[in-house]
Amino acid sequence: MWIDSHCHLNHERAQGLGSVDNIVENAKDNSVDGMLTVCCNIEQEKDELRAIAARHENVWYSIGTHPHDAAEIYDSEMSQEELVNLVQTDEKIVAIGETGLDYFYDNAPREKQKASFRKHIRASIETGLPLIIHTRDAEQDTVDILKEEGANGKINAVLHCFTGTQWLADKALDMGLYISFSGIVTFKNSKDLQETAKTIPLDRFLVETDAPFLAPVPHRGKTNTPAFVGHTGTFVAELKGITPQLCAQTSKDNFFNLFTKAKETWQPLAIKTQGKGAHEQS
Repeated sequence: MWIDSHCHLNHERAQGLGSVDNIVENAKDNSVDGMLTVCCNIEQEKDELRAIAARHENVWYSIGTHPHDAAEIYDSEMSQEELVNLVQTDEKIVAIGETGLDYFYDNAPREKQKASFRKHIRASIETGLPLIIHTRDAEQDTVDILKEEGANGKINAVLHCFTGTQWLADKALDMGLYISFSGIVTFKNSKDLQETAKTIPLDRFLVETDAPFLAPVPHRGKTNTPAFVGHTGTFVAELKGITPQLCAQTSKDNFFNLFTKAKETWQPLAIKTQGKGAHEQS
């Protein structure tokens, strides 16, 4: 059974799949026994994510600001202390983020992105909660800021939806970070990424959907859902020359080694026969 280490259950695009409750149940029917729904906009999302996690076993959430929203007033005015206090309000908050740098879209000024990223890193160190990092076209600055903020030995983090270079993967591994693969790794034009995936140690990788975005092959182009995480995991297993069963167990172990707070509320679910839910959406 799989863990979806990164999805967005509250995103409005997910509503095309039905209610959040239906999405979670469909995932369970397709051998997914846990998922982390990730915050991008604290002001707009924190209460909704709290409610989703409260309703479902093995659904956890994070608190953080996506680099696209780093220039928003609520993030600019939120202090590190306020962020730290917020993440301590609920046992289901198991991570900080997603945060980071996105120079591809540049939806927020880069200096604002950097300041927000540093605040989240410091809150991660103070609370001991792991950091979920988004980085796109910003590899050098991402590495530099992590090192300047004391990444080596102080920060537990994952580079989510990894699409970077082998250089970035190596730097992340040197800092003790995890690397998470989304459906992008299954795409035919992702040969370089597939080669990088082969080099990631078994104790340092995660799998995710980033739903409702980036559905893996054979569902590419459709609305993504946590029920599809096994497609990505099985593809990664083939790349690494291991069985899907070992990939599922290893990535689950890695998830709980990183997001240790999630293990405190985890309830093992009975293994179910593959349901029709995911196939009905194809």
